[in-house]
Amino acid sequence: MSSGQKLDALLERHGTTYAAEAGIRLRDTPQPLYQLLVLSLLLSARIRADIAVASARALFSHRLRTPRRMADATWQERVDALGEGGYRRYDERTATQLGDGALLLLDTYRGDLRRLRREADGEMDTLRAGLRRFPGIGPAGADIFLREVQTVWPEASPYLDAKALQGAERLGLPATPDKLVRLAKGEDPAVLAAALVRSALDKG
Repeated sequence: MSSGQKLDALLERHGTTYAAEAGIRLRDTPQPLYQLLVLSLLLSARIRADIAVASARALFSHRLRTPRRMADATWQERVDALGEGGYRRYDERTATQLGDGALLLLDTYRGDLRRLRREADGEMDTLRAGLRRFPGIGPAGADIFLREVQTVWPEASPYLDAKALQGAERLGLPATPDKLVRLAKGEDPAVLAAALVRSALDKG
């Protein structure tokens, strides 16, 4: 099987972003960008991706879709929503981080991550550093956010981090972003990145 055929098969099987799986209709507007930040925090913990996605959906089903609603919710309400999604191992710490992060976003960027984007002005290191100011968002969380947001923030594209490139290497595909994007023939780089990450994480 050629590299192109391998990638086509991967995209057919795993070509869904984590944001889409979590029910986030990603646009360059404050609410979905905040939801992506929440999902990135959940996915970056040492917990199965499907549990993180289910927990994000549970938070959103409890109407915790904006930083104001997240900040106004009680700690116990956040813990209960996370538990509903199966996110029990880190639920108490994560509930605190979600509350503190929502307050930081409101206080620093008036609840709008596009202000962080404008502040970074296309500098990925500045953007990464800004994301890492949020409690619970470390290097992995920043990578997750940027992998997914490149659909609507094209200055971040192509963003294929070490985890995505690990998936490419596992399949015997080129391990450089430019070659992978060319091989994907116009596929959304965020979809490509998510598929490659799933390949890296799939124990089968």
